[in-house]
Amino acid sequence: MCAVIEYSNQMESVQVLVMPPVSDEVLQRIQNVDGRIGVIDARGCFDVELRASWPQWTVDRYLGARKSRATSLEERNHALASAEIVLTGWPPLKNLRARAPGLKWVHELPAGASNFLDTDLWGSDVLVTTSRGLTNKRPMAEYVLASFLHFSRGLHLSYREKQRRRFDHQIYDPVIVRNKTVCIVGAGGIGQEIAKLCAAAGMRVIGTRRRVSSGSALPPGFTRLESSDLLHDLLRESEFVAVCCPWTQETNHLIGRAAFAAMKTGTVLVNIARGEIIDEEALLQGLADGRLRGVALDVYDGEFERSPDSRLWDDGRVVITPHVSALTDFSEHGGVKLFCENLARYLEGLPLNNIIDWERGY
Repeated sequence: MCAVIEYSNQMESVQVLVMPPVSDEVLQRIQNVDGRIGVIDARGCFDVELRASWPQWTVDRYLGARKSRATSLEERNHALASAEIVLTGWPPLKNLRARAPGLKWVHELPAGASNFLDTDLWGSDVLVTTSRGLTNKRPMAEYVLASFLHFSRGLHLSYREKQRRRFDHQIYDPVIVRNKTVCIVGAGGIGQEIAKLCAAAGMRVIGTRRRVSSGSALPPGFTRLESSDLLHDLLRESEFVAVCCPWTQETNHLIGRAAFAAMKTGTVLVNIARGEIIDEEALLQGLADGRLRGVALDVYDGEFERSPDSRLWDDGRVVITPHVSALTDFSEHGGVKLFCENLARYLEGLPLNNIIDWERGY
């Protein structure tokens, strides 16, 4: 059953329910924040429900064959009813709010607020925080730059050459990234890491944020930063584009037909955010029109429910990976650190960092 580990002194205990399969060391870090904390170890307890409520594609990708703890519905409901704070991962429990009457705060280890769209937490009275800006930013930035270099050097063409076992030296037409312009769509924590790496490679870096304060200093690496309503102007200047903004109502299909029409012929496009930010029919048309030199997609529309569109699989100018840009041999993920810092703030009655603004969408 879900184990309750009590660490409390004379003060009132605060119950923290931990769902994702974190290590024992992480549990200890949470317990060490304050003596008032009681940890409910629910790692694996809810897997049976997650498997029943999420698409099979999501289950296979994120739960796989990991061993789950056998618990009854009564035990799980009792654990939820006891919780004031929940630490969750992906995928989240869809009816968490309804089953946790004393719930005050939920923190998710992933970064995307859109992960809660299909749950009863979205727009609820519960504080929800994310690890936005604290994921493995450096490997994601390296993924973007590697994709730029992959297509600029024409390495994607070598796959066809290898299959045919015959070279055609005339098809390569490589370009150098130095002094080329990259537009970063979403200059948050990840976007700023991409900017620093691209600037170090000699690229001119411009980008967008939802709002830009006049007179404020530019983040390192950027030479120009504009609000999102000037995106198309920036795309007209750019040979490379990196999409790393949150998926919201405002950014749904942000990269659509008008955006592709604004891009230079031969643009390289990389998406490490959410697939729904790019209108895939418009993307396919952009490929058909020869506007794009290459596309790298670490995400795609509907990735939690199905495989990619076969037309994307079949196009040699498209590289698709299964949402792995943040994976690395050395993790710099700061989600647990933020949770522990926020936990201390919560116990002192201080405002939390990275709270989702339901109207803004992240």
